[in-house]
Amino acid sequence: MLARALTFSANCEDNFFEEIPAAPAVFLLRAEGEPYVSKTANLRRRLQRLLGKPAEQSKRLNLRERVSKIEFTLTGSDFESQLLLYRLLREAFPKTYAARLRLRPAPLVKLHLENEYPRASVTTRLGKLAWGQPPSAVHSGDARHSGGPSDRSGQRPEDSREQLSPHGQNLYYGPFPSRAAAEKFASDALDFFKMRRCVDDLHPDPSFPGCVYSEMKMCLAPCYKGCTDAEYHAEVARVQAFFDSGGESLSRELAAQRERASAQLAFEEAATIHTKLDKLKHLLSQLPEIVQPIDRLAAIIVQPSGEAGRVELFHFADATLRGPIPFSIEQSGEPQSMESRLHALIEEFPSGDAGSVMEHTEHLAILKRWYYRSRRIGEIFFADEKGQWPMRRMGRGIARVYRGEKVEEAISRTLAHD
Repeated sequence: MLARALTFSANCEDNFFEEIPAAPAVFLLRAEGEPYVSKTANLRRRLQRLLGKPAEQSKRLNLRERVSKIEFTLTGSDFESQLLLYRLLREAFPKTYAARLRLRPAPLVKLHLENEYPRASVTTRLGKLAWGQPPSAVHSGDARHSGGPSDRSGQRPEDSREQLSPHGQNLYYGPFPSRAAAEKFASDALDFFKMRRCVDDLHPDPSFPGCVYSEMKMCLAPCYKGCTDAEYHAEVARVQAFFDSGGESLSRELAAQRERASAQLAFEEAATIHTKLDKLKHLLSQLPEIVQPIDRLAAIIVQPSGEAGRVELFHFADATLRGPIPFSIEQSGEPQSMESRLHALIEEFPSGDAGSVMEHTEHLAILKRWYYRSRRIGEIFFADEKGQWPMRRMGRGIARVYRGEKVEEAISRTLAHD
């Protein structure tokens, strides 16, 4: 797994370390017992500390008498080091690697579509997903049902079940920076809908008294048959459309309602809807770009390279991180634009579900840890709902990363220029 290997013994002279680059790397020290695995910003200095001749009465860890082999791979960024360290620890310590990495699973909003009366909750446990499914029918629901009778959501009640996720599988949205952030977003988002907030498996009974949400008209109350099953599933379809589209479906719905109210001279109703629309815009303005349906979240992360003249690309799809994939800034052969070369490289990215649910959870945690850093190195670009990449922006981002510019510096300079 690691690129280079050197034999080591306690009799090695001090000039042995001159062969080792003073650069960032992930390394492994093999001994009779379990190996020593770590990452460092300066490999030579770190190995001199671990394998150099020990000072008298020093309590610093020294492995000079135990190590027989050094293996290492130079890296160009902390993101690359973290991903390689994860892979190495997973192979070397299959039972304890998670504790060694201290990876915290990413908080997600889960839509429980497998439940007879779906609901939403916050979780850090990613379930099985069906990769590559086309967007659910809620995205085209308005077009398909615009000509016939509909309920309050603009959908035919009898068709609402078909507009839920394929096969009624649970859906996951995220990742969020923290559980508190996920809970707040889910709560604020559900205020726009009347889907249930309770966590019990329902057995509808007309004699059931209901709860505070039904009293406040914030729930359709399927628990005591306050609505038909078709009406409830139509409301769930609206919630799914909201999460699938990043809130755009509800924005369009409220904007259309406001226009109709204004056209009918119902100005008080229009003002009320406008207030809801402002509240929705504020909520969506705080939503990180990375928060998307996990089964369709696709991203390319651009990182500096340890090699001159190139950057490293990492591909996230199917909740799996792949890479690094080198991208040369200078081209050889026939002249091509950076966008053309980038498009050709993306076409060669591997795809398909090749891991367990645990691996998907861990890869998502690695991406989340890097994305939400206060000062992260590198840039990230997301595919749109049609799977198209922002090629021009990616080309400019690659140039910035190659020049060593931080995102904050690039934004400040752009604003000053404008």
